Amino acid sequence: MMTYEDWSRFAQDWGTVYFFAIFAVALGYALWPRNGRDFKRAAQLPLNEKEHGDDRPLA
Repeated sequence: MMTYEDWSRFAQDWGTVYFFAIFAVALGYALWPRNGRDFKRAAQLPLNEKEHGDDRPLA
């Protein structure tokens, strides 16, 4: 049976690997050339609004 220290060490080691892998996938997605067009379009959406402000009721 694993002790608390064993589980802690396991979580530290493999947690780092897991989060590095997630970061690498997110970075790859963000820098993939095909996605650049979509990101540029999304960045311009607030500037292309016809009406300024949010007209939704607060309640």
